[in-house]
Amino acid sequence: MIPLSEATALVTGGAGFIGGHLARTLCERGATVRVLDDFSTGARERVPDDATVIDGDVRDDSVVEEAMRGVDVVFHEAAIVSVERSVDEPETTHAVNVDATLGVLETAREADARVVFASSAAIYGAPETVPIDESTPKEPSSPYGLEKLAADHYCRLYADLYGVETVALRYFNVYGPGQRGGPYSGVITKFVEQARAGGPITVQGDGTQTRDFVHVSDIVRANLAAATTERTGTAYNAGTGRAVEIRELAALIRDRVAPDADIVYGDARTGDIRASVAAVSKAAEELGFEAETSLADGLDDLLG
Repeated sequence: MIPLSEATALVTGGAGFIGGHLARTLCERGATVRVLDDFSTGARERVPDDATVIDGDVRDDSVVEEAMRGVDVVFHEAAIVSVERSVDEPETTHAVNVDATLGVLETAREADARVVFASSAAIYGAPETVPIDESTPKEPSSPYGLEKLAADHYCRLYADLYGVETVALRYFNVYGPGQRGGPYSGVITKFVEQARAGGPITVQGDGTQTRDFVHVSDIVRANLAAATTERTGTAYNAGTGRAVEIRELAALIRDRVAPDADIVYGDARTGDIRASVAAVSKAAEELGFEAETSLADGLDDLLG
């Protein structure tokens, strides 16, 4: 793989939260960057000025072929990331999360391009033990998790069958500047919105559920490592390895935003996963990737 400073890179979903951060960093590293996005959820202000924008649907093979012409590496971030929407509209989310990924892989095979795929910890479902390593049984509990698992498998299949250089990164709970609120936002975004409104901050369940919150800057670093590693045809967890209780998270945000706000507890979500934290040794040993941003520092960065 040539150095990123000399590479032509395509970021699908490059107007999204993670994709925008990734595209900006690639431009800063000297890469020639293209962004493919239909702007259905992405924002044009996230796309760096130095990137070439291709306004189109990742499900459209002709658009993907145009975007990938002469590309060295594809960062495939385009997806419908909502578990709730996947339950309500499984055919739509499958078309974007699976069918379009297959199209990207097939085009990459023809273009001789590497694919770094945004997989998800959702593929593991509710694990029996933590931390979760890459060999943990995959029992997704939503169409979204199943879709990401299928695409994750396709990446390795294309490496084994066709020699396409692929790396799947299984993101845990990503947060950081530029993440938007709304019905599908992450818990950090929701807690920040509630705190800025003066509270209360509402925790679903007793708050002892754990998650692995990883700052978007670390996710970008994981992608850059995956783009240049010799260890392709495999998958890596992208997390911090630290379990954070949701009630601890609520307190950290309250203390920073609205110290007088109440933290209240409501009914637990149906089917909520009790514990999720990444085992990170494989990424450290093979990719040379370890998360650097603590949750406290990441929240300070997010809150400005």
